Amino acid sequence: MVFAAPVFAQVDFDTKARFAVLMDYESGAVIFQKDADARLEPASMTKLMTLAVVFNEIRAGRVSLDDTFFVSENAWRTGGAASGGSTMFAELNSQIRVEDLIRSVIIQSGNDAAIVLAEGIAGTEPTFAAMMNELARELGLEGSNFTNSTGLPDPDEYSTARDLAEIGRYLIREFPEFYHYFAEPEMEWNNIKQANRNSLIEVGIGVDGLKTGHTQAAGYGAVLSTAQGDRRLIGVVHGLTSMRERAEEGRKLLTWGQRAFERITPYADGAVVGYADVYGGEAPNVAMVGDGEIALYLPRGSRQCLTATLNYTAPLLPPVRQGDRIGELRVFCNDQLVQAAPLYAAEDVGQGDLIRRATDALKHLAIGWL
Repeated sequence: MVFAAPVFAQVDFDTKARFAVLMDYESGAVIFQKDADARLEPASMTKLMTLAVVFNEIRAGRVSLDDTFFVSENAWRTGGAASGGSTMFAELNSQIRVEDLIRSVIIQSGNDAAIVLAEGIAGTEPTFAAMMNELARELGLEGSNFTNSTGLPDPDEYSTARDLAEIGRYLIREFPEFYHYFAEPEMEWNNIKQANRNSLIEVGIGVDGLKTGHTQAAGYGAVLSTAQGDRRLIGVVHGLTSMRERAEEGRKLLTWGQRAFERITPYADGAVVGYADVYGGEAPNVAMVGDGEIALYLPRGSRQCLTATLNYTAPLLPPVRQGDRIGELRVFCNDQLVQAAPLYAAEDVGQGDLIRRATDALKHLAIGWL
């Protein structure tokens, strides 16, 4: 099942957050944004990228949940109790299982746990940060750069609300076997019990992740995810003044997203949406279809305002292969773009014979394509 591609579909809503994004998980469609691509200090939300690297190492077989990593003096001093930040209270020179370190990073936001993971995997935290940036480039996160595993303040460490939402989406999609950790309500280590810093997990609106963050300069933020029925949303709020305001603005954003939109399916799996001309092809055009059914989430009560256009770069040149992405369906409400869906070639179109190519050349020359 394929939904719309990511585009801006904002309707009447606002938030106190300085930065915000609300994203449909299945499609990546952004249905609300506020300074989504502005550079921000990610604080402990950085740890989502730390976890992405750790989970990739586990999937590759280079690390297991039962491996134990050493608590160095650097991890203990920089991220431990003496640092004054969020901590696991790991003991100096102890060894801790990877699974416990992962749980601490998620539930307790343990800075010491994040550094222990970074050093255990890469030897040093700067080397681990290079791995974080390599993965960020692979995911197309152009607005992010990481210098440490914790999110502790550094002028060269930054991200965007959109990138943070994309990291959350990646974790949910690629590592469902680990996602249950994000919803755990508490964790105890070294005889100290700490509640999950994501307070929305306990309020009954379906929130089951992902990560909070705070520094004095950046304010309070969170990357949140909730599933209601067959739809999952990912929300980001950041730059708020308190934990209470963070929880309230996050709740409002997610609740609005759940209730303000309806799902419609204008094209079933395999339905032809339109045709694109093929210059010099063995056929004059090629049918365009979605990758499965095309389903859109649109503001409730907006059906009367809807119009749509088919867009592709003309002329297409052969050979066109079945499954090539060749166009886009764009849906508008009162001339505002609300969603878009990628379109693909329904069949192969090879190069035509000389007569076909000559005819098409004359036709396209006459209408100004050449």
